[in-house]
Amino acid sequence: MEFSDLPEIDDFRSLIVNDTPLLDVRAPVEFAQGTLPTAENQPFINDEERHEIGLRYAELGQDAAIDLGHELVKGELKDQRVAKWRQFAETHPEGILFCWRGGMRSKFSQQWLFDATGIRYPRIKGGYKALRRFLLEEIELISPKLKLFVVGGRTGVGKTIFLNNTQNSIDLEGMANHRGSAFGVHPTPQPAQADFDNRVATELIKHHASNAPYLLVEDEGRNIGGRHVPVALHNEMINAPRLMLDISVEERINITHQEYIHEALAEYCEAVGDENGFDAWAEYLLGSLDKIRKRLGGQRHQELRTIMEKAIDEQRNNGDSALHRDWIKSLLVDYYDPMYDYQLSQKEKTIIFTGSPIEIQQYLDSL
Repeated sequence: MEFSDLPEIDDFRSLIVNDTPLLDVRAPVEFAQGTLPTAENQPFINDEERHEIGLRYAELGQDAAIDLGHELVKGELKDQRVAKWRQFAETHPEGILFCWRGGMRSKFSQQWLFDATGIRYPRIKGGYKALRRFLLEEIELISPKLKLFVVGGRTGVGKTIFLNNTQNSIDLEGMANHRGSAFGVHPTPQPAQADFDNRVATELIKHHASNAPYLLVEDEGRNIGGRHVPVALHNEMINAPRLMLDISVEERINITHQEYIHEALAEYCEAVGDENGFDAWAEYLLGSLDKIRKRLGGQRHQELRTIMEKAIDEQRNNGDSALHRDWIKSLLVDYYDPMYDYQLSQKEKTIIFTGSPIEIQQYLDSL
């Protein structure tokens, strides 16, 4: 069978809306730089082989590069890679494979898979490059069409919790793997910017296809940690109507305590193991406080650091996390609230409703 007889897919929108499983046959280094949420990496060539083939291509051209590829990937190694593609194809018969530009790697992957199994597995026309261009264009096209509501409120009101419990919402902080503040770092790294863009585009496309009456997003700045909200979407967020969550200080302390003490500690223990997890989490807390030292002022920073260190020691020695509530309350009321009041003064004209999570949900239901 010739390459031209093997199926190609160019209906990118359906691919996204249907959460189509994707077999990414690019090298791991390419996969790490950005892929699709439903993609699994089973490379045609690894990073070292890709480097060698690239050098050969630059020196002697495409034919010589292809010959080297066949020399590097043959015999048992070739059989191992085809076996992984076969497993993916049999597990996901509705899936599609792709490489960088829909060229030789995806075509040879198709061919080898067909020769070994008889499976005519389709490839993405134009590869990841074409798909990435489509996703970026969709952000530009869809963003101005959104019936967008921005969910705001003071630090600790549970904006992310509200979004994750509400239909027709996307969690930008979740997709960026960052909580959006000085204390927002997770033990696992943020995705590549391209990955973040692709996740945002995917959610926007699926939302738009659902004909949902509105979309909820959290009130975010341009940056979430080291990742940037796509310009077209953020421009719409700036002037979108705002729904402001409002709960008591005590409830905010409870939410913050749960998220940054219990949940964050569990994350660090999972990431680095129980033996080192507590120390890594304690270092994260103290380091996060140190990030805002200048804004707090030296004396206030030292006071809070002393309270935090005492709370960490108490939890380490006795398992009691209650003392953390002292520094949490101080940060919320004395540090974050004044900043919030200033920011609120810049956004007052966009606020259309303020209330508890239940009241905001009732407002949305009334729409």
